Amino acid sequence: MGARTSPGFIRNHHPFLAGLLVAALAATLLAVVAWRQPAGATARAAALPANFQEKELFKGKVTTPTNVEFSPDGRVFVAEKSGIIKVFDSLADTEPEIFADLRQQTFNGWDRGMLGMALHPKFPADPRVYVMYTYNGVMGGNFPRWPSSDGSNDNCPDPPGANNEGCVVAGRISVLSPAVQARAALSSAAQAGPVSERVLIEDWCQQFSSHSIGSLAFGKDGMLYAGGGDGASFNYADWGQKNNACGDPPSPAGTALTAPTGQGGALRSQDLRTTGDPATLDGTIIRVNPDTGEGVAGNPLPNGGPNMRRIIAYGLRNPFRFTLRPGTNEVWLGDVGYTTWEEINRLTEPFGTMRNFGWPCYESTPRQSAYDAANLNICENLYSAGAAAVTAPYYAYHHGAKVVPNETCGTGSSSTSGVAFYAGTTYPAQYRGALFFTDYARKCVWAMKPGTNGLPDKTKIETFATGAGGIVELQAGPNGDIFGADIMGGRIVRYVYNGVNNLPVAAIKSTVTSGALPLTVTFDGTTSSDADGDLPLTYAWDLDGDGAYDDSTDPRPSHTYTAEGTYPVGLRVTDARGAADTSTQPIVAGSTPPTATITAPNADLTWQVGDRIDFSGGGTDAEDGALTGGSLSWQMIMHHCPSDCHQHTVTGQNGESGSFVAPDHEYPSRIELRLTATDSRGLTDTKSVMLQPRTTQLTLAANPAGIPLTLLQTTRATPFTSTVIAGSTLSVSAPTATQIVARKGYEFAGWSDGGASAHNIVAPATATTLTANYRLKTNLALKRPTKTSSVEKAGFEGPKAVDGSMTTRWSSKRTDTQWIEVDLGTVKTVGFANLKWEAAYGRDYRVQTSTGGGVWTTVRTVTGGNGGDDWVSFSPVNARWVRMYGLKRATTYGYSLWEMEVYDR
Repeated sequence: MGARTSPGFIRNHHPFLAGLLVAALAATLLAVVAWRQPAGATARAAALPANFQEKELFKGKVTTPTNVEFSPDGRVFVAEKSGIIKVFDSLADTEPEIFADLRQQTFNGWDRGMLGMALHPKFPADPRVYVMYTYNGVMGGNFPRWPSSDGSNDNCPDPPGANNEGCVVAGRISVLSPAVQARAALSSAAQAGPVSERVLIEDWCQQFSSHSIGSLAFGKDGMLYAGGGDGASFNYADWGQKNNACGDPPSPAGTALTAPTGQGGALRSQDLRTTGDPATLDGTIIRVNPDTGEGVAGNPLPNGGPNMRRIIAYGLRNPFRFTLRPGTNEVWLGDVGYTTWEEINRLTEPFGTMRNFGWPCYESTPRQSAYDAANLNICENLYSAGAAAVTAPYYAYHHGAKVVPNETCGTGSSSTSGVAFYAGTTYPAQYRGALFFTDYARKCVWAMKPGTNGLPDKTKIETFATGAGGIVELQAGPNGDIFGADIMGGRIVRYVYNGVNNLPVAAIKSTVTSGALPLTVTFDGTTSSDADGDLPLTYAWDLDGDGAYDDSTDPRPSHTYTAEGTYPVGLRVTDARGAADTSTQPIVAGSTPPTATITAPNADLTWQVGDRIDFSGGGTDAEDGALTGGSLSWQMIMHHCPSDCHQHTVTGQNGESGSFVAPDHEYPSRIELRLTATDSRGLTDTKSVMLQPRTTQLTLAANPAGIPLTLLQTTRATPFTSTVIAGSTLSVSAPTATQIVARKGYEFAGWSDGGASAHNIVAPATATTLTANYRLKTNLALKRPTKTSSVEKAGFEGPKAVDGSMTTRWSSKRTDTQWIEVDLGTVKTVGFANLKWEAAYGRDYRVQTSTGGGVWTTVRTVTGGNGGDDWVSFSPVNARWVRMYGLKRATTYGYSLWEMEVYDR
């Protein structure tokens, strides 16, 4: 989920969480993994406030769930990342049906997949189900564009490479209807199992593996709301350097874009501010008619193109999850961050004014350092427009800080991955109207409780659940209870309030979970507990799996199974006040688990980006013999560990052998190759090997030393050295603005590799130093004619302040106001003045320019100056004359300058 995490899903940078998908699911939605537990194991329950309990639903019946939706008739719909939608008749149902199978259309790899789902607001009377998924094809093209090993795990071959040149796909919103209804009206329908699919919207050009599409939801107004990410790289500042695959200006697709003019990559989130191409939906929230997919009345740009009419907000990195506040059309969204901040943004009615949340020029309210350092025109123009041009987050939390002081939730990798309002009545009153939000990387859920105005109050945040698992969606369900889709645990969780009496927690241990006949198993229920201390607990066992808890009341019973089969053994524990809880554990009699073996590669293999890694292995089973083909399932998982670790499932393959190309990812990262062998009874064994990268040392230096340079998202004074993965793509930036070193002004002259001020490099295999060279700037005022308001006495005339000497100076009379002006000879572009004050300096003064006619324009006003060297920058202007106009002296003496220097910018 891209932290850097990246809930994008993540990357925070995260997807899925990204940048999530690096993220942060990095910045930031989902770093996801199909996580399997040993048979019979129970997920560790989250720690919750008093009288709350986490209830586990559909465990073992869903795989990598991303969404859960509840129908008024009791049915529960669960979307899986691969493209399957399952429907359960009720919360108690254990045998779901397949409602839809869109695996062929869905690209399931990294943080891509089926990520959004919503039921029509009149469901089930109107039986339409809306889905949002990564389409395995480009806009208007056929599927599948990229190969799939088994229909569920899609592969991005290298070349082009998921995070190298990128496997370009699109995003889709489709309407699924029962195949028996109105099929004649669905002229563009593609049959997908028991439903028909009608594509409503196809857009969101997605080059890289995260920051794709996200949520779907209906508003009180009956309109459909959706969000999508920027589709850019989570590894580096991306303005279209890698082939400009989405064809953004100013060059055609296939042509690498350069700073400062590039408008690709993450800058697609600012597409509404450019006019060189049609607007895309990347990095936006849209509001559309659910019947047509068109923009609707009340949207900000009713007279624009088709996409402009849809958009109600832009400037987002990865708005992976959002919700609508009950009773309103307010959108509350979590935007997965890049390097530093996670955001919760509020989008209120009316929607007639377009909101720009600032990405990638801003991350939260500060400028985003990597994109700022590249001096991109789109961002520089936005900075010039001032803070009012950007909508600030409603709430943001720093990757290095706790959300709640002293909580046990981690810091570092972060990826906001779910938001939901509580509107029920069973939770305590302080939660009514609270906004629940979760972070995939931190594995915690928080409640932002309402303030006096009824809105969530960022000063009233409570840590609600710790150790919550890999939750990638929060959803309000029956009774208003908050539910979560745990993509890592393969389950849906429900947070239940039990009033004044906590339910006990039933827990089962067993000596074995499978074996040959006859199979004798001893069970242990004594690790069951009750938070209130309402002891003793009583025990009732269903040992034969018939659903009746009538086989034993012993805390530690034994049972012998003589017939082959799978027995769902159940335990019901009851506390002293009559509250009860149940737990189930399957026992497989007449079969033993297989054994998985990885024969290659060994753990001592190291890799660099682009290396092809061959793997092989097998499985054996006492009953089935050698396991082959689909019985052997491989997963390639990227572990990114900038502080705490998060995971991105790269892809999967089946069979005894195969290969994959080591993908690009920021250091520190490592690859886990995981093999699962499954026998005919569904028993499994999993083995894995962890493969470490080959790293190298990259030093950024500047001449002269001390000038700050940017590597990826980090800006530091030079020289500095970073550990990077060999073969990885890195963005470097050198400032083009005037740099001050030892009281002298320098301008950028070029990198030692010949690259532009902001460009990408490929990390070499050996230690390397890359140097940004600077040269002394030309002082436009040097030895030019001057005029002054006054001179203290002979020897302190105006020309002394422009003679290049630090032993001569101009000094005025001892009154306010005073000035000195310099004639540049011709009109020139100027953007900097350096005032080298003597001990008698100006506390308040103006820097003014003129092109003639005695008309002066103030370009910068300085108040509270403290002398020394004042490097005064301002927006570049054309000027022939520049003057310092002193307003207030800092001493009883006049204004005294050793030198007055003027530079172009």
